[in-house]
Formats: sequence, structure tokens, C-alpha cells
Amino acid sequence: MLMSKFQKVMLGLAGFTAFAIGSLITLAPHAFYASYGFALDNNPTLLSELRGPGANLAVLGAIVMAGLFVKSISKISIAIALIIFLAFPVGRVIGIAADGLPSENVLAALAVEMIVGLLLLVAFAKRTVPDSLTQSTSD
Repeated sequence: MLMSKFQKVMLGLAGFTAFAIGSLITLAPHAFYASYGFALDNNPTLLSELRGPGANLAVLGAIVMAGLFVKSISKISIAIALIIFLAFPVGRVIGIAADGLPSENVLAALAVEMIVGLLLLVAFAKRTVPDSLTQSTSD
């Protein structure tokens, strides 16, 4: 699939961001969450519950970035990027409704996730229309 420069930049940004955040959560959860303003204790169960999704996010970010270079996975990498950057804001908004406002750093993360998600939608909007809807019916 051919991508415009904007699409490549957005896919690269989304993939790198997911990979970097996921890697930090997996490898340095105490430092990562300290940047949000709260300290983790050394509970192995809690750390495992954070590292598992962190590793998942890192691997998904790597797949998104791979879609820039491997044409056969570019469509799935676009879908993954959209899922990541639309699902995280939805979850955070549900959290705000259920639990109240989080720290300013978490709200900043929400804003970044929403902006990246919106830019991904703009970049790949034409790609989300099924081929059957774009084909002529005069065949």
C-alpha cells in the first residue's frame, strides 16, 4: 500500500510513541509512573499487572512501525495504531466519568492521545472505507 508522507509520519509517530511508552512501563514502571505523580510500591503482583500490558503496548508499537517497511502488514499496522490511540482516550474518559479528574500529567497524556488519534483518523480516513463501497456498480 502506498502511503503519503503525512501518513508515514503519523504511523511512525504512533508506533514509536506506543513502543517507547510500552517499553518504559515494562522495563522501568517505577520511573514511568513517577512521571505521572505517583509512586508504586514493590508489590510483585501490581508490577506484573503493569508490565504485561506495557509489553503488549511495546510489541504493538513495533508492529505499527514495521508497517512502514513491510507492505504486507501496513493495513494491520494502521488498524493497530487507530485502536491504540482511540481506545486509550475512551478508557481515560470512562475513568474521568467514573473516578473523577486524574493528575495534570494524565490529562496531558489524554490530550496527546486524542490528538494523535484524530490525526491518524485524518491521515487514514480514505483507507477506512471498504473497497466494496468505492467500486463502481456499473460492472
